[in-house]
Formats: sequence, C-alpha cells, structure tokens
Amino acid sequence: MFAIIQAAGWPIWPLLFASVIAVALIIERSVTLRHSKVIPPTLFEQVVQVYQRQGVNDDILDKLAKDSPLGEVLSAGLRNHRSSRYVMKEAIEEAGRTAAHELERFLTTLGTIATAAPLLGLFGTVIGMIEIFGSQSPTGGTNPQQLAHGISIALYNTAAGIAISIPSLIFYRHFKNKVDGFVVLMEQAAAKLIDIVHGEREGYQTRAP
Repeated sequence: MFAIIQAAGWPIWPLLFASVIAVALIIERSVTLRHSKVIPPTLFEQVVQVYQRQGVNDDILDKLAKDSPLGEVLSAGLRNHRSSRYVMKEAIEEAGRTAAHELERFLTTLGTIATAAPLLGLFGTVIGMIEIFGSQSPTGGTNPQQLAHGISIALYNTAAGIAISIPSLIFYRHFKNKVDGFVVLMEQAAAKLIDIVHGEREGYQTRAP
C-alpha cells in the first residue's frame, strides 16, 4: 500500500483524505438513517393512543420530540392541538423542514466528494503528464526513471479518483432517496394526526406509515 502511495506521488494525498471522509460519512449516515430510528414502527399508534386516552403534556411532548425525527414532527403538531387546523399544520411543516434538514446532514459533503474525486484524479493525471514531458531532455534523450514515475502518477491518481467517486455517488443517491421516502412517510403521519385531532377532511384519506 505504501509503495502505491509512493508511486502515485503527492497528488494522491487529497484523494486519500477525501476517501477517509467519504467512508466516515457513509458509515455515519448508514447508522443514522435506519428506518427504525427515523420512523419507529409503532410510534404513531402509541402517540394516538396516549392522546386519545389521557391527552398530552409538556413532559410527554419533550420525550416524544427526542425519540426520533417522526416524534419531533408529531410533538410539534400536538403542542398546537388546541389551535386551528391551519396553525397545527404550520407547526408540523416547520418541524418537518428542520427534521428533513437534519436527515440530509453531510449528504452535500458526500455528493461534493463524488463530484470532486474525478477532478482530483485528473489533476494528478496532469501532474503525471508534466513529469513525463519533464523526462525529455533537450538533447532528445529520455530519463526512464522520471518517465516511469510520471506514468505511475497519472494512472494511479486517475484510478483512485474514479474508485472514490463511484461508491460516493452511489451512496449519495441511495441516502438522498431514503431521506425523500422518510419525508413522505412523515408527511402522511402528520396529515393523519391532524385529521385525528380536528376531524377527517371530506373526500381526503391519509395512510399512516
């Protein structure tokens, strides 16, 4: 491994740094964006049962908000259950935007790495080409060692840039799609909660997650 890094030259170091960050973000998002952690399977039913049986208070709402992103959205709505449907909906939408922002945390960085890694690889390729041209002496001779070093820089950096970009892009798309799905499910649960509190809207049905 160290021999490859030596052969790739100094342009490989930004790529290695980007790869470490990408791996850390992929692991962190994989743990954070688990379905059971974002939208616990029985949370909505439990919240409805507690509300219908005994109502809600600040302690219950505080615990609910800390439970999960879905709990944060539902607690924002229940804090305004005595207000109009419009006010309750506004509170839920504000909490939903905050929850969605938290779910998308670090995804921009991962997407940037997916985009920038090939460019960093291309930069290393250019450095390698400069080394290759530098191996040509004015008298027409060629320095074999410098020529080989330039070729290794060009090839290793190109390969590294592509190797980092592909998984970063795949996981970025995967996590982005996952977040979009979570947002839809939270919207459905929030709409159902509003209907439970204020009554069903005529001709409109929602499905709890």
